[in-house]
Amino acid sequence: MTMNESLPAMSQTLQLRIRPKLNMLDRSDCLKIHQASCEILKKTGIVVHNPSGLALLKKAGAVVEDMRVKIPPSLVEWALASAPEKFNLYRRSTDNVAIRLDGEQVYFGPGSDTLRYLDPRSGLRHDFQIKDIADCMIVCDALKEIGFVMSVGVPRDVPSEKYFQYQFATMLRYTSKPIVVVCNGLADMEAIASMAAAVAGGEDRLRNFPNILVYSEPSTPLQHSLEAVDKLLFCAEHAIPITHSPAPMQGGTAPVTLAGAVVLGNAEMLSGLVMHQLKNPGAPFLYGHGVHHLDMKTMISVYGAPEFQLARVMAAEMGRFYRLPVWGYAGHSDSKVVDGQAAADTQFSVLVALLAKTNLNHDVGYLEAGLTHSPELMVIADEIISESRRFVEGVSLDEESLALELIDQVGPGGNFTASDHTMKYWRDLWTPQLFDRKRLDRWEAQGSKDINARAREKTVALMNNHKVEPLPDSVEQEIETILSR
Repeated sequence: MTMNESLPAMSQTLQLRIRPKLNMLDRSDCLKIHQASCEILKKTGIVVHNPSGLALLKKAGAVVEDMRVKIPPSLVEWALASAPEKFNLYRRSTDNVAIRLDGEQVYFGPGSDTLRYLDPRSGLRHDFQIKDIADCMIVCDALKEIGFVMSVGVPRDVPSEKYFQYQFATMLRYTSKPIVVVCNGLADMEAIASMAAAVAGGEDRLRNFPNILVYSEPSTPLQHSLEAVDKLLFCAEHAIPITHSPAPMQGGTAPVTLAGAVVLGNAEMLSGLVMHQLKNPGAPFLYGHGVHHLDMKTMISVYGAPEFQLARVMAAEMGRFYRLPVWGYAGHSDSKVVDGQAAADTQFSVLVALLAKTNLNHDVGYLEAGLTHSPELMVIADEIISESRRFVEGVSLDEESLALELIDQVGPGGNFTASDHTMKYWRDLWTPQLFDRKRLDRWEAQGSKDINARAREKTVALMNNHKVEPLPDSVEQEIETILSR
């Protein structure tokens, strides 16, 4: 059989898209990282500042001396086998799946708790107010590529001891998308879970159709605080999804080498997973670590760095090795304003997230290494995510895509513009909604607006015009009751 004679048969097997790939670790590399992390947990151990966590670990066979715990590899393997490979997050008040955390799908959302707000209405930077969080939630709700929300900032016009609760109530009111929650301790966690249950329709519905995921952290290096373990065990008990993701800083709280920092962060994550699964085997848990590095000239923990993106790829591949969905970072910058640096950092991180398949990526809109939030950068990131997602979808090589019959019909010197094939498929080509492709004369006639001006206009328009379905009065009353306790 000749090569040409085999082509029709081959075309029947080429229905799936050919996609670009990003790989770095093979199975032996992942096993090396895993074994090194297990060695840390077995030999060096961790410190747990929580009696309930210590009791669970001791009962399961870990070596506990005061608050120092050494965890055997067998307990780590049990916890990994116990945790679910996938779970879902749901839209507010419904059983409609919004996010499938199956290790394959990739979603994006903002970050939490920045100190300053870059206001698109004024162009000025100021401390966050509750109304600013509401405006940002409205923008998130409107943007197609924003799959979940976080609190974006610390409001200064509510009681400081309850600002996490007010953040959460505001998010519930101004978006129907799933919410990733940051909170301080058990009192916050209980109040937030009560509000989430009120919106979901009760504790049982929250357990079956979770609309929240909690973001918690160990204290690098190798410690778990009282509050963090309280949240970890509360979420396990109530089957509320959680990521207990450490943030080692290379050269600060972790070895300066990327491999050493990743091994340390992986060990911290695994120790949290062990406690979580001991509390409630099978409770949903999201793998992840946030390895950063200190810029030794500025002593700032940076986001716009190749090392940070290499750590993201390593996290994604370790998550697949463990068969757990993965927490990630994208859409952020160390720039102070929405400029070329911010766009370049955003593009770099978004493309890495999509190619590496980190599944739930936060910090879209971060500026100043996480100290400032910009809704305008979120709007630009939404366009970048859409463009990059189309790139990652790849190409099809089936008969219809190869178009051999059409090429033969049109022939040399012909034109494909008016063909049925073009009419059928031209909409598959990515079309920008924010980026500009006009000729110079038309662009000038329409005001010569650059990307910053267009992003600002779109952001303010979304804040002014996008409508979010209000919560029922009975749910609003329950939220207010919880906040006033």
